[in-house]
Amino acid sequence: MYNTDIPTRAELPTSAQLLRSTAIAFVAAAGILVTIVLPSEYAIDPTGVGRMLKLTEMGEIKTQLAEEAERDRQKNSTGSVEQSVRPVPDQRSSLFGSTLADLFVSPAQASGRVVLAQAAGRKDETIITLKPGEGVEYKLTMKAGAKVSFLWAADGGVVNYDMHGTPTGGGKEKSYKQGRGVVSDEGVLTAEGEGGHGWFWRNRGSKDVTIRLKTDGAYAEIKRMT
Repeated sequence: MYNTDIPTRAELPTSAQLLRSTAIAFVAAAGILVTIVLPSEYAIDPTGVGRMLKLTEMGEIKTQLAEEAERDRQKNSTGSVEQSVRPVPDQRSSLFGSTLADLFVSPAQASGRVVLAQAAGRKDETIITLKPGEGVEYKLTMKAGAKVSFLWAADGGVVNYDMHGTPTGGGKEKSYKQGRGVVSDEGVLTAEGEGGHGWFWRNRGSKDVTIRLKTDGAYAEIKRMT
């Protein structure tokens, strides 16, 4: 059997070459940290590159939503949790008419759009009105791995939101999706653990915004947390 020849001392990298490679790797890592990681995660952009790449805006959304959700959860920690599922009003805005109408088309007409699950479970339609500057959190009580199809749309303006889950008994919260200045969203929420999973919305506009949330799937109840 042929064994590879052991390299000679002259073929091995020198201490200077190793130090130079280490320095280059350190500089590259620092550059990535300053230009990509800090802007996209913490909205810290000392070089201005993050804003050019639109990463700083992403970081601003994350930090703003995290701060808002934390403030509202702290404010709600001494209050009671109440359920607020309101009846559907007869009048619908043009936005709801166009958005929600697509929800109930047949699978053949859906053409790839998310349609509420037909499996046995629970269905709710929740109406939420947010005054300027007001935030609210709704959560579904779900088992690990449970799935819920959802559709929500804002009438009268846009909202910031954070779709997340909180394990039963506390623990690290999981953020599934975030957005700023959004008018609607739809999809399937899959619980990564047993607990409360849902949305926090904030109205940053100057007028009242009404959110219509439709949920269908494997959950025990829907609660207003804030």
